Amino acid sequence: MNDKYLKQYGEMAVKAGVNIQPGQTLIINAPITAADLVHHCATAAYDADAREVVVNWSDEKLSRIKMDRTAKEVLCDVKPWIQESYLQYIRSEGSAAILSITGSDPELYKGLDMEKINAYSIARMKALTEYREYTMASRIQWCVIAVPSEGWAKKVFPDLPAEQAVEKLWETIFKVSRVEGDAVSNWKNYAAQRATRRDRINNMNLIQLHFTSANGTDLYVDLADDHIWGGVSEYSEAGVEFIPNMPTEELFTAPHKDRVNGTVYGTKPYVYNGDLIDGFVLTFKDGKVVDYDAKTGKELLKQLLNTDKGACRIGEVALVPASSPINKENVLFYNTLFDENAACHIAFGEGYPGTVKGGEKMTQEQLLEKGVNQSVIHEDVMIGAADMTVTGLCADGTTVQLFENGEWVF
Repeated sequence: MNDKYLKQYGEMAVKAGVNIQPGQTLIINAPITAADLVHHCATAAYDADAREVVVNWSDEKLSRIKMDRTAKEVLCDVKPWIQESYLQYIRSEGSAAILSITGSDPELYKGLDMEKINAYSIARMKALTEYREYTMASRIQWCVIAVPSEGWAKKVFPDLPAEQAVEKLWETIFKVSRVEGDAVSNWKNYAAQRATRRDRINNMNLIQLHFTSANGTDLYVDLADDHIWGGVSEYSEAGVEFIPNMPTEELFTAPHKDRVNGTVYGTKPYVYNGDLIDGFVLTFKDGKVVDYDAKTGKELLKQLLNTDKGACRIGEVALVPASSPINKENVLFYNTLFDENAACHIAFGEGYPGTVKGGEKMTQEQLLEKGVNQSVIHEDVMIGAADMTVTGLCADGTTVQLFENGEWVF
């Protein structure tokens, strides 16, 4: 692992990702194996005059032991102090920004009681509802980056010895995350460039997307009323620009929760609650999944779709070209942060308030009226293919070609 790149990676996440402001607290959620990176992030934050850096450590081996050995009712008793620990910093002088560092084994919980794991996941998301509203509505700055774990690296590069697999995954992450050179400037320039296409698609006044592929995908996705396309950077309620995902290649918006129809095939495996769903196919009618199948993880997919009333509907639709730098690596990452930026995708569950005009200040009832879905989950699944065609229907009745053979045409 190149320590120079690791330092640049940390500075990138802090100064371009969360874009920490003087007087703000930086909260870092990270695995204990990422200590060196966290040290660089903390240094970069203090160099930018952060008020304080607070770190919440995790350990994936301990997480598996706990998930296996702890009773379901105990796991689901998520204490209020967990949410309050975030809210007190957010509401304190200078507010707070959140940096989450991920990268656990995609099959961390394979073989365990998935019903218990799913129950815990739902309980935790419900217990953190108020905190999640700050990030889902981009009221505060937040960013997600990744670090390799041995289990993840071996999954991505199964033919390499563990140490070489980790090194290879580091190299790949640095490459697709634009770390080489001045990483902070790289991202700020990239955000400005992508804003041009985002503005162009917003000006099209689209009301529907039609996805087709040779694999059988034939899906119509109507868009939420007054929807807005977003991509790369966002703005907090204080007006601070930040980049939520690093890397990112998508332009995304809100589908109408009741107006999705047709069939769609998954094109990459999806990791859900530490296990895999692969080879899935979904049929939608009036926004709801009415039929589904999967070659791997069908029962897991069923649990996902039945999480709550909104889990069987989608809250996001995103366009990503097949020429994405991540897709060009020809690597299956088994990690949503990367795989969702290698292919067009949809997300089951919660929609982002910021994907409709004025949505950040709307009540849940007002968002529902616009067609924005609500759920305790937000799970991205990949549907893009190299031959995918995406056609847009405009409000004036005209059509426009957005994708042909998996690529932007404008």
